[in-house]
Amino acid sequence: MNAAARFREAVEAGDFEAAVELFSQDVRFYSPVKFTPFEGIDAVRALFRVLQRTFTDFRYVGDFPGRGQDSGGAERGAHVLHFRAVVDGKQVEGIDLLHLDDEDRIATFTVMLRPMSAVQVVSDAVYAGLTADGALG
Repeated sequence: MNAAARFREAVEAGDFEAAVELFSQDVRFYSPVKFTPFEGIDAVRALFRVLQRTFTDFRYVGDFPGRGQDSGGAERGAHVLHFRAVVDGKQVEGIDLLHLDDEDRIATFTVMLRPMSAVQVVSDAVYAGLTADGALG
């Protein structure tokens, strides 16, 4: 079982700390609500604390393994996890695109969401959570 499969298993079990442990130390997390990535394990850990509180009824509904280029253009193992959830009463649908490094750790993580109205709801909720946690610099 690779890191992407272990990540899905941890998230579905509600064990976000175990999920975060699967990231590389220098992970880049590309959010649909921010132009620059969250960089490094500490920033991603803070983000996942907020995501755990923000998304309700979160479930993966699809799983698509493969290969693809990471943000730096390197060919990597890739995994697309299709999800559905609720944020502040709004239905959200999206994908998590994971690229694995040579040590089977999650090196890049990209989230894409739909519909557009959900992107705004998620953005507002995540910003409020990061602010409340003092995680914004």
